[in-house]
Amino acid sequence: MKRVKSVRVPEELGSLDLSAIIRECEKYLRDLESATLLKSGGNKEAAEALIRTRENDLGRKIARKVWEARVKYGASKSSDDE
Repeated sequence: MKRVKSVRVPEELGSLDLSAIIRECEKYLRDLESATLLKSGGNKEAAEALIRTRENDLGRKIARKVWEARVKYGASKSSDDE
């Protein structure tokens, strides 16, 4: 396991809703468990479809949270400039 001493986070992501991202990851993990059950039950195609759908959904939702943080940062930056 590689250890990281420090992580630089852009200012734009300072207001990122981390709890919402964690909730989405929890939902994804539950779907992974469901897919495992589907696959062990002999329904491999449904399991793969569920995983593909959830991966795309998770990516969109996280991208949206990053975009929202960026917009919030831009709005606060422009109001500070005035």
